[in-house]
Amino acid sequence: MKSCWIVTRDHKNVLEYRDVPQPQPRAGEIVIKVQASALNRGEMFVGGVVHGGPEKLGGNEASGTVHAIGEGVTGVKVGDAVFGRVRGGFAEYAVMDATQIMIKPERLSWEQAAAVPVSYITAWEMIYQFGKLQKGETLLIMGASSGAGVASIHLAKLIGARSIGTSGSQQKLEQLKAAGLDVGIATRKPDFAAQVRELTGGKGVDLVINGVGGSVFAECLRTLGFRGRLATVGYVDNVFKAEIDLGAVHAWRLEIFGVSNAHLPAAGKAEAAAGFRRDVLPALADGRIVPLVDSVYAFDELPAAKERMDASGMVGKIVVRVA
Repeated sequence: MKSCWIVTRDHKNVLEYRDVPQPQPRAGEIVIKVQASALNRGEMFVGGVVHGGPEKLGGNEASGTVHAIGEGVTGVKVGDAVFGRVRGGFAEYAVMDATQIMIKPERLSWEQAAAVPVSYITAWEMIYQFGKLQKGETLLIMGASSGAGVASIHLAKLIGARSIGTSGSQQKLEQLKAAGLDVGIATRKPDFAAQVRELTGGKGVDLVINGVGGSVFAECLRTLGFRGRLATVGYVDNVFKAEIDLGAVHAWRLEIFGVSNAHLPAAGKAEAAAGFRRDVLPALADGRIVPLVDSVYAFDELPAAKERMDASGMVGKIVVRVA
């Protein structure tokens, strides 16, 4: 089958097409015929938090039809339309663990479904599982135009929380407001804490999602109110270290946590998928949440899709049509 690999050469990640054998499901797995797959910045990192090794078959989320079913898997049959986190989504066929199987709602296109799993499950972990955002609270999203950023806007709206988002582009902020963002701040610099404090009547926000990285970490801490929570989820700035004001963490009882699949065991991934199914999937099925697909590329245009992602040109998810 045709596949696309992420290969590290000279401290850069490049994409390389290869013909490889079609995968077979092991016990507890299915193989899907891929219709669409989405790009994720995390699997493209060189250095810092590395997902994979010097080379790997790319694509960690996809939509498609069930092609083969491994031993012990129940609840699906060959031909069913599904989506979820996968191994090797940049290929004609991909492997999906049974715990990650989601039945595709009819109202979602293949492209919309492919844009959901990684971003929305990650957002569920940050907002529901660890961030414990409540109705009436305020969420600050750094780099709100990313896939996880848009998903966080949608989940905040679903809960009944207020969302504030940052972006270096006013045009992107207008698009995000149409997608449900309550307040936008146009900035790429760590200069937003005073404005956030003003927007919250001096109280500070309850939860920050930092998808930008170390360059804004200290400023994010300054936006938090009493018992505020800070989630670290990305490093667009390529800054992996930052100073921490321990006095503020101590006095204001702040919580800091990271969300990554780099070392998350299978049980943790299964728990997150189950939480997503319970809390988010119904809203995708009935239209309360509509995934934001930035652009769709043909499978042989994956390098161009990666260029758009590397340039941070997107609002929402970049999707590749495979079938």
